[in-house]
Amino acid sequence: MIHLRHRLPKGDFVLDVDVEVPDTGITGIFGESGSGKTTLLRCIAGLEGDDGLPVHKRNVGYVFQEPGLFPHLTVRGNIEFGERRAATRRVESTSVVDMLGLGNLLDRRPNTLSGGEAQRVAIAAALLRSPDLVLMDEPLASLDRRRKDELLPYFDRLHDELSVPVIYVSHDIEEVSRLCDHLVLLEGGKVAASGDLVDVLSRVDVPVLSGRNAGVVLWANPVDQEDGLTRFDFGEGDIWAPGEFEAGGSPLRLRIAASDVSIAREMPAATTILNILRATIEEVHPVDAATALVRLGVGNQSLLARVTNRSVQRLELRPGERVFAQVKSVTVRH
Repeated sequence: MIHLRHRLPKGDFVLDVDVEVPDTGITGIFGESGSGKTTLLRCIAGLEGDDGLPVHKRNVGYVFQEPGLFPHLTVRGNIEFGERRAATRRVESTSVVDMLGLGNLLDRRPNTLSGGEAQRVAIAAALLRSPDLVLMDEPLASLDRRRKDELLPYFDRLHDELSVPVIYVSHDIEEVSRLCDHLVLLEGGKVAASGDLVDVLSRVDVPVLSGRNAGVVLWANPVDQEDGLTRFDFGEGDIWAPGEFEAGGSPLRLRIAASDVSIAREMPAATTILNILRATIEEVHPVDAATALVRLGVGNQSLLARVTNRSVQRLELRPGERVFAQVKSVTVRH
């Protein structure tokens, strides 16, 4: 485990974090603007705070929102600069170049690269320092939707193939749901929740996950395809999702937003909604005067539904009740 313990007063704001995160995989640091995400990352890097260990002795790689490449060097020169600063060799240049798809960019200058290409180069330079830990501060924030979509598959490869732990800061719940294994939620400079991604996302009592960010990740196996859809088996039923995904492979992540789940007392008939699952109400948590979050158990996994308090009262939704969950939309994360 990696122990993150940092306290830093900044005017009226105080960062006060004491939490352990895994030393493998990708840990997401998620929270609204002003919650302390970047401040925490800078404290870990030694750029802020005063815990005695200078920056150059921390052996961390840092990927900022903007790539910050040397304009007078080629792509090859930029990544070799990072490689020359490595005290030990933990990752090989050829594997990083292949992983990030940089082979045809090596002789180009930074000013000829797209935003996504430049960010891939910055990540390669950070990795080739052979750090003990990689810090990423919203590396997709400056990119438009198309560039993000181009870059995300490379992040998927980093997740699957990289042995160095990553701490990934983001304010985008979709990025976090796709990329991270562990999640730390920050609110007002303090840890509101921390744990396995699936477990944290299924909580109904954390304000930062109560509105548009509410939703879960399920693990499911692709079974077969039909009409441009893939049927996924998650042990307690089937879920259909857009796209064709190879059957028999590793389980994939299904992201289901709470706003896309509704609840029925009886099995709906003659509906356009394909995914209707038997579920048990586990918890009902009022969010505000109008709405509530309902956690639904579906086998050993969970769904969240965002409904009105009026519906909770009208349908008498209480823990332990058997209901039907209607899932309108599913997003598959590779």
